[in-house]
Amino acid sequence: MTLRLGIARLNLMQQLAFNIGEALFQGHSGLTTSTTLGDIISNVLPNIYMLAGVILFFLLVGGGLMFIVSTGQENPEGASKGTQAITAALIGFLIIFASYWIIQIIEYVTGVGILTPGGF
Repeated sequence: MTLRLGIARLNLMQQLAFNIGEALFQGHSGLTTSTTLGDIISNVLPNIYMLAGVILFFLLVGGGLMFIVSTGQENPEGASKGTQAITAALIGFLIIFASYWIIQIIEYVTGVGILTPGGF
C-alpha cells in the first residue's frame, strides 16, 4: 500500500515539476543550460558589465549635478565632492574597460569564449 502511495506521489510530483530556468528565462537559452562554472560566468559577466555601465552613468550624472549646483551656490566643499564622484566614476570606467579588453585578449589567445555563452 505504501509503495503504491509513494509511486503515486512521485508521478504527481513529476507532473507538477518544472524547470525554473525555463519558466523564468524562456527567451534566453544560455540561462537554462548552465551546468558548469564556466557557463555560469559566461552568462553573468556581460550582465555585470551592463550593470557597471548603468552605475557609471548615474555616478557621472550625480557628480556633475552636485558639481554644478555646488559651484552655483559658491560651495567649494560640495563642488569638491562632485569632482571626487566624477573622478571615481572615470577611474571605475577605466578599470572595467581594461578588464573587458583583457578578457578579449585572453579569448583571442586561448580560443575559449569567456563572454560568449557556450564556450568555444
